[in-house]
Amino acid sequence: MRHDLQINRLRALIAVVDHGGFRRAAEALHITQPAVSQQIRQLRGLVKGPVFASTGREMRLSPQGEELLACARRMVALNDEVVGRFVPEAGRVLISLGVTSQLAETLPEVLRLVNRGAPQAQLRVRTGMSEVLAQQLASGQLDAALLLQDEPPDQAMESVGLGRMRMAWFGHPATGGRDDLPLALFPAPCTLRGLVTMVLDEADTSWRIAYEGSELIGLRSAAKAGLGLTCLVANSDELWGLSRAVRPGLPEPPAPLPVTLALAPGRTPEGFARIAEKAFLRGLRGYPLDTGGAVGRAEPAGYAVSPALSASAA
Repeated sequence: MRHDLQINRLRALIAVVDHGGFRRAAEALHITQPAVSQQIRQLRGLVKGPVFASTGREMRLSPQGEELLACARRMVALNDEVVGRFVPEAGRVLISLGVTSQLAETLPEVLRLVNRGAPQAQLRVRTGMSEVLAQQLASGQLDAALLLQDEPPDQAMESVGLGRMRMAWFGHPATGGRDDLPLALFPAPCTLRGLVTMVLDEADTSWRIAYEGSELIGLRSAAKAGLGLTCLVANSDELWGLSRAVRPGLPEPPAPLPVTLALAPGRTPEGFARIAEKAFLRGLRGYPLDTGGAVGRAEPAGYAVSPALSASAA
């Protein structure tokens, strides 16, 4: 027979030990002393014996109680960690934000400005490939995402075009006497991967995949180690110390990629889109972003910006 422990019973045990008695534990937990005593009795049934060997002035745990206390501390700590991660504090709104890994250097500035403009928002951040983040946005795992792609995953979503990001070739791969060009690429499906191979095919450049991985740090490491040529944001040399590729006959890199802020309707507070747009544009100032009149928003019907948040974002 399976038993499911109740966290409040474990909290009662920890409180009795930490506060030195049932009365003080009840005061700390804001419950009655008989309620604390009942929870300890229920734990006694779990360990099939006394939890406390002595409950006098100097309380002492039984051997079973000491073992249970150690487990209780771990379980309560894990419970509180999970609740803190997924349940926002009272009066706060939890927003799950995704940022494509190549633009993750914007996060310090973005988080600072979003916190200033929407202090009621509790943020949770994920980074990764744009295509993965887009899927998570569509499935409800994310509320907003900064993507290196044009269209949001769902036409009902709000889409804010922030500009186009210039790309460049990086790395000095050793060919090992082979004629084909070794590449370090993100795995499919990947917009950038498709554009890279298309550019090389159109230039009649023979290529092969020497490294493939979904983590940006792995791709950068492969380029630095000489495994393969890669195509990343054009300031990757400044951001991560990558070497620009110099290779005879190498075609121009793919055209600049659209940078899009996509938001699921109804999942962020009113005005958050405006705050996030301004924050990301500020954070992207260190990137080779061409706004060139491309910045603009496509808002679904019924979208409204809260005057208070709008003023905060200004």
